[in-house]
Amino acid sequence: MSEAFQAAGIPADVPVMIALPARPQFGDYQANGVMAAAKRIGANPRQLAEKVVAAARPILVGPEKLADKVEVAGPGFINIHLRAEWLSSELTARLGDERLGVLAPAAPQTVVVDYSAPNLAKEMHVGHLRSTIIGDALARVLDFIGHKVIRQNHVGDWGTQFGMLVAYLIRRVDMSIAEDASVGKMGGSRDWAMAIPDLEDYYRKSKALFDEDPEFADYARECVVRLQSREQKLIYFWKIFLRQSLHHCEMIYKKLGVTLRPDDVRGESFYNDDLPKVVADLDAAGLLQESQGAQCVFLDEFKCKDGEPLPVIVQKTGGGYLYATTDLAAMRFRAGELHADRILYVTDARQSLHFQQVFAVARKAGFVGQGVCLEHVPFGTMMGADGRPFKTRTGGTVKLMDLLDEAQQRAMAFVSEKNPDLPDDQRRQIARAVGIGAVKYADLSQNRSSDYVFSWDKMLSLDGNTAPYMQYAYARVRSIFRKGKAEALKSAGPLGVRGMVSIEATAERILALKLLQFPETVETVARDCLPSVLCAYLYDLAGAFMGFYESCPVLKAPDECTRASRLLLCELTARTIQTSLNLLGIETIEQM
Repeated sequence: MSEAFQAAGIPADVPVMIALPARPQFGDYQANGVMAAAKRIGANPRQLAEKVVAAARPILVGPEKLADKVEVAGPGFINIHLRAEWLSSELTARLGDERLGVLAPAAPQTVVVDYSAPNLAKEMHVGHLRSTIIGDALARVLDFIGHKVIRQNHVGDWGTQFGMLVAYLIRRVDMSIAEDASVGKMGGSRDWAMAIPDLEDYYRKSKALFDEDPEFADYARECVVRLQSREQKLIYFWKIFLRQSLHHCEMIYKKLGVTLRPDDVRGESFYNDDLPKVVADLDAAGLLQESQGAQCVFLDEFKCKDGEPLPVIVQKTGGGYLYATTDLAAMRFRAGELHADRILYVTDARQSLHFQQVFAVARKAGFVGQGVCLEHVPFGTMMGADGRPFKTRTGGTVKLMDLLDEAQQRAMAFVSEKNPDLPDDQRRQIARAVGIGAVKYADLSQNRSSDYVFSWDKMLSLDGNTAPYMQYAYARVRSIFRKGKAEALKSAGPLGVRGMVSIEATAERILALKLLQFPETVETVARDCLPSVLCAYLYDLAGAFMGFYESCPVLKAPDECTRASRLLLCELTARTIQTSLNLLGIETIEQM
């Protein structure tokens, strides 16, 4: 259509907007943009549209081409009707393609995806859910397309609070051994992590002691200095704490089905030695200014409400460093050492200004070249029914593990009510997939940048755009093959032969079009970092399949060729749903 636009005399910089029509009778696709172009060049829009169509017909219409007809509608819309034979050929090709028509990129990129990033001082809570599952879905999609994806879990594992935590840990272990033993002897059979039975409780008690006991507070501050100087004994206990904290995170990731691995962890401590150099290099670049004893970067594009420059503080008055300093070090490492072409930061929307500033500083300092794409992928807040951030009934922070356990328990009750005759083991397997999938899909299906209200009833519903509905749609397709196999065995006839998919009924055509839109959907998710686009596609696909299933008999089709063709449509539908859910990190189940 771009070629046809230019052939009709429309300037090359006028975009062609391809959209889905409001109604099927308007064709399969609609090409828009003629009316805007006509206004720009002073032409009659319908006459200009006729010129475009005349140029488009030799390109699009014909026995070996993709369209039956291209026509003008209204004042200048262009409707495109695809050939049934072309649809059949494309669908048949997809059946033998594991990638379902997604083409490998001509120039694969190295994409760093920074996500999850919990603070290891505490247990993961619901505030970590969105970053973890949105980031993981994007990493899966980019992987699937064919880019080199480097996952980075930028955990909070350094700073003042860790002096407090290590000090408290040292107090709780057997100091008669700890004070006398070398680091080598400390690593014996004693499980020092047993001193941290509950991370949240441990943090709460250590913080209370820090606030109430001046002697302990002084000792904790001393531990910070000793940690920063890399004293072996302090590093030893710090590693014990990190090991226990990371083990907790890994349990969450396993339960969520997230692809983050221990090797993906690169915490704040990794960049600690580079922070003085970051500050020195900013100074050498002429970007550093002192303000009230702190080292800052002031950029013209960032100002306060009163017009005063808004600083990026990289070193505090006392010599300490900030998140901005660590993020700048991480950007330089990712661009220079990991050779990233694109870096995604999946974090809370409230950090938007922070990332705008550090991106700009990294560019001006030359830490990141102009060819590297820096993107903040912001998300909103999970809200409770009261419209406030999601909390426990007592107002406390909801632990993520508790939320996932409750999801499985609720799903177990849901599955037991719907299908009580299933064996207990099978019900538990289904409950795990449905419960965890429901939590993830309820989040991923939302517009990423918006807040959303958490609701157990909505997310576990079999109606609407939910994981159970998608999982049920997949199971329903698979049930056709189980039933078909049984019928084939009874009649000793073939289940279906490999051949061409035939598109005749309207419901078949609607389903065929939706199946062929999978590649463009995946590419949109990767480009715009919007998993919700894939969820919306899945919902439309499931609806198209239900319409097809109700109006087009499959196993009782009028003849063997139609039966075989419709079974192939069912197979492609099942594979597309399964692949899509897998890209979202959600399991499919054969029976519900």
